[in-house]
Amino acid sequence: MKLFLGIDFGTSGARLIAIDNDRNICWSDSTTYVAQTPAHWSIALFELFTKMPIDLKKQIMHIALDGTSGTVLLCDDRGQPLAEPLMYNDDRARSALERVKLSAPAGDATISATSGLAKLYWYAQQPYFAAGRHLLHQADWLAWLLHGRLGYSDYHNALKLGYDPVHLEYPRWLQAVPEFDLLPQVLAPGEVVGQILPAIAAQYQINPNCLICAGTTDSIAAFAAAGANQPGQAVTSLGSTLVLKLLSNKPVQNASQGVYSHRWGDLWLAGGASNTGGAVLRQFFSNEELQDLSQQIDPQVSLELDYYPLLKPGERFPINDPNLLPRLTPRPDRDQDFLQGLLTGIARIEAQGYQLLQELGADRLTQIYTAGGGAQNSTWQTIRQNLIGVPIGPASQQDAAYGAALLALSGGFGDQKSKPP
Repeated sequence: MKLFLGIDFGTSGARLIAIDNDRNICWSDSTTYVAQTPAHWSIALFELFTKMPIDLKKQIMHIALDGTSGTVLLCDDRGQPLAEPLMYNDDRARSALERVKLSAPAGDATISATSGLAKLYWYAQQPYFAAGRHLLHQADWLAWLLHGRLGYSDYHNALKLGYDPVHLEYPRWLQAVPEFDLLPQVLAPGEVVGQILPAIAAQYQINPNCLICAGTTDSIAAFAAAGANQPGQAVTSLGSTLVLKLLSNKPVQNASQGVYSHRWGDLWLAGGASNTGGAVLRQFFSNEELQDLSQQIDPQVSLELDYYPLLKPGERFPINDPNLLPRLTPRPDRDQDFLQGLLTGIARIEAQGYQLLQELGADRLTQIYTAGGGAQNSTWQTIRQNLIGVPIGPASQQDAAYGAALLALSGGFGDQKSKPP
């Protein structure tokens, strides 16, 4: 038996899934990390390897990883991080946004306070920047621990660094910036970067011929796992944040509204990521309270609450405004009414997001698959379906790690065919 391993690094932990040639899950495991640091990520990665049965590890042929989109690290020439990573939703690079606007063309995906390029420019303002040699994404750095080749990424993670997925190259305007030499070499997701390091293979008793593939982002891995494959089908990831991806025949982009498109073989994933989502719900309610209160909500009854649920000021999509204020008042006396207002507010943002994608030229929305923890909430699904007006159902597989495993198996997404070794 040959196995293909996908490892997902999310906002609170990591999950590993191994599949066979027939896409059946043969092993699954997960772990959490205490903090979002490279040290904790690496501990989680190798803990998952340690816990996997040896007889299965001997059969691993390919490994692909996904990480949170836009999470970057500045590293020295030995791959060691020079400072804390800047997470996907870290907007401290607002101070560098004007420089991004001066260098990037209007409407480019990099024109955001949370883009990889804005974060690179922010790093360039720090005293330790002179020692920097590589800007890597979370998935890039973790894969480097396995293959040992510094400076490689994939065109999904690299989109918000300024990589052009239409022409498959860094554009000339980006090649002209002084920090360009720190950017990674970009491969297609699933393309082989290198063989697993002999020391890692020996220590964890992994097949020494195992190949490490270029990875992807967590939301794209979740899309792959969900089962959408036709233009007009979409995947909503209801996790800590809200991420929309609509499969389209052509790319659409509008940085001023947080819209961008990822290459998906011969098609495109048009989408955006909002700062709203489950993290706002967990600020007010425990998981048990969310479950109990949701059962007390009548989703057919509309409340006069106009919430825009955010943890703090700042939004990326469908409004790209780093100063947008949360709207969470007035709070009703009944907790279930407050929760309904939050769920409806997030659903309204989702509806606005899909409407915007279609207005910009993406294919007409026909169906939504739901991934993430929020997919289990049937009350929320009804609220969303009432607002959006298309069939909504659960993803075929809920775990982004399964999508990463599909990437390891097939060597690519979209028009790539499964080609196990």
